[in-house]
Amino acid sequence: MVRAELSPKGPYSLRLSGRLASDATRIVAGGTYRATVRVGERLERVHALQRPDGRIVVAAESDAGIDHVRFALGLDDDHSEFLRRFERDPLLAETLRHLRGLRPMRTGTVAQALLRAVAGQLIQAGRARQIERAVVQAATPALGGLHTAPTAAELGRFAPADLARLGLGARRAGALVRLCRGSDLEGLKRNSTRTVVARLTRERGLGPWSVGIVCLHGLGRYDYGLYRDLGLARLAGALWGRYVEPEETDELLVPYAEWAGLASVYLLAGFRRGFVRLPLAA
Repeated sequence: MVRAELSPKGPYSLRLSGRLASDATRIVAGGTYRATVRVGERLERVHALQRPDGRIVVAAESDAGIDHVRFALGLDDDHSEFLRRFERDPLLAETLRHLRGLRPMRTGTVAQALLRAVAGQLIQAGRARQIERAVVQAATPALGGLHTAPTAAELGRFAPADLARLGLGARRAGALVRLCRGSDLEGLKRNSTRTVVARLTRERGLGPWSVGIVCLHGLGRYDYGLYRDLGLARLAGALWGRYVEPEETDELLVPYAEWAGLASVYLLAGFRRGFVRLPLAA
């Protein structure tokens, strides 16, 4: 057993970041994180909790398990500059005061982020999570009641019809299988965000929102937003007092430039909690 105490760079709250982050591969609750990870041909369990002093205490069976926690929780990705730059932003200021320790949690593989992206297209979030869970459980081994994050090879073994039976729409299933069989998804981590976006937007079945999910949750990038997100469309509608087409929401993220991905997360979280100041009519 390997034990480590990690100091997050910048403000970080595991309790905030883990809200609604549990899935088939991990349980995040009450300021703790538990997951099953794959190390070579072996499965191992990792566990992490945040102490009152802010440090993250991790228990794993190898150094690779510790590294998994570092990446999944985003502990090395200090967002202090984002907090400073937008502390007086008209849409984000109140949210940043209340949720400054929030960072989006990452998936164990890029393939899992891609699955999440195609499962979540234009359907309710709860149903999308059910589909993702069903596919992960069908594709991967488990240890301690939790499955490993799926690899591209594991998802690529499915026929689109198999995924359709698990709830994924036929076109989305076809796009997922095609990408998992024909792309080096983990290799995208070695490329710039600009290159990744150009590569993925050429694929049939992947729109700006799906690319944003892969960048944010699979690659851990903060510089590409959740464009066309339906929650952002609802926020824009409340701000502008009219029905808003999804593509119009791109305007919301323009001021945040290289922080557009993280701004998406904070805008959505703040809107859900009532921290975004809206016109009185809204």
